[in-house]
Order: sequence, then structure tokens, then C-alpha cells
Amino acid sequence: MDRYKKILDILQEKKNVTVQYLSLELNISSVTIRKDLRLLENKKLLYRNHGGATLTKPFVNDTPVNVKEFVNAKYKSAIGKEAAKIIDNDQYILIASGTTVLAFARHINPSNKITIVTSALNVAVELLNKENIEVLQLGGYIRKSSNSVIGHYSELILKETACSKLFLGVDGIDLDYGLSTSNALEAHLNQQMIESSEEVVILADSSKFGKRSFGRICGINSVNHIITDKGISKEIAEKIESLGIVLTIAE
Repeated sequence: MDRYKKILDILQEKKNVTVQYLSLELNISSVTIRKDLRLLENKKLLYRNHGGATLTKPFVNDTPVNVKEFVNAKYKSAIGKEAAKIIDNDQYILIASGTTVLAFARHINPSNKITIVTSALNVAVELLNKENIEVLQLGGYIRKSSNSVIGHYSELILKETACSKLFLGVDGIDLDYGLSTSNALEAHLNQQMIESSEEVVILADSSKFGKRSFGRICGINSVNHIITDKGISKEIAEKIESLGIVLTIAE
């Protein structure tokens, strides 16, 4: 059908499109566009995501941290620098694992004494010799691909702690599916971290949006603040802000 070809041609040019955009561009109802996208996905010609479609596979596999660290490194550093600005008045914060939170750790230089609880060995090492920072390293089994501990021992410590903010890196942010990571046990630990924190701050470069991974952490409604880069689409940014979530775009 000619309409299908037009949809695919637009997607080839834009890489990522919304139902609303296609509806206006082709002068067709959004209901029809959604049916078309479902059919084209069944034919493996595209992938549907929240409110539209993309050419990029939305499912994320486990990738070693030493590989991920060099992906979008410039954006991760900018996000980390922005995140470091919001911790001055905090005494106890939680930091999960991931390359974006590692970039954040490199920018932390608090003027007041703080205690940082972390599941990530590389984050702990980064903070170890910094002034005004005490580090509580969670214990447990170590995931080599993420440099993070997981398991019962970590969760026991978290049940006995309360922190003002959790800085969480994720593998995927889908506004329907929620936040996710590639390992179910790490997702479970992240859930406990959320329970132990007053505020959840997500540090994620724009490539993480519209993606899903194996272990679901929580719904988007559990998030208070997202810090990302300027690559985030206008449609997703507007939707996030409409949910009452603070959105910061790092330059």
C-alpha cells in the first residue's frame, strides 16, 4: 500500500516519529496510523515505542561497563556535572551503578560533609580520596559487567538507611513500561534504593529514551527528576514535564 511506503520513507528520514506527526503529515487519523504501525512492526519493518515508531531496536542487552563508558561520554559528563549542582544541601545520598553515575561521581566536590551510599565499586573508588565525603559501600555478589553489587546483603543495609536523594542510571526509559536495566537482580536492588530515598533522580543520556530492558525497576511515576542531554525529543520532553517530573537538559 502506498500509505505504508510513505510512513517508512518518513521514518527513514526522521529515524523516530510520533503518531501525531504522521497523522498531520499524511492527513490520516491517529487510529489508522496506530493500526498501520502495528502491521508494519509485525512485518519487522519498524519498532513501535511510546506514541510512535523508530528504526532502532528498543530492547537493550547487557553490555560491559568498560564498553558503555565510552558511548556518549561527552553527554554523560555534562549530565554528571549538572547533577553535582543539586547535592550541596544533602547529608546522605544514594548512588546506583552505571557509566553516567560514574561521570557524576567525578564531578562531586561538596562544600559540606556528606555520606554517599553506593552499590558501584567504581563509584566508591572514584569518591574514596575526595574531601568531605564518607563512602558506605554496599556488600554482596559483584556483577562484573556493571561493577555493581547485588543481592540480599545489600538490601539488608538499605532497609536500615534513609537518604534524601537517589541518583540512578538505567538502561532504558519507556514512558509506558517505565525504567529498566538488563539484570533482574540489579533491578530489584534499585527498587530497594528507591524505597530508601525521598527523591529519585535519573541520570540518562537521550539514547536511553524509548528503550526497554529485561529487568523492570519501576514506573515513570516513581521519578522526581530526570537529567539528560539535548538529544531528547521535544515530544518526550513535553510528556515528562506534563507528568510533573522535573526535567533538566545538560548543555
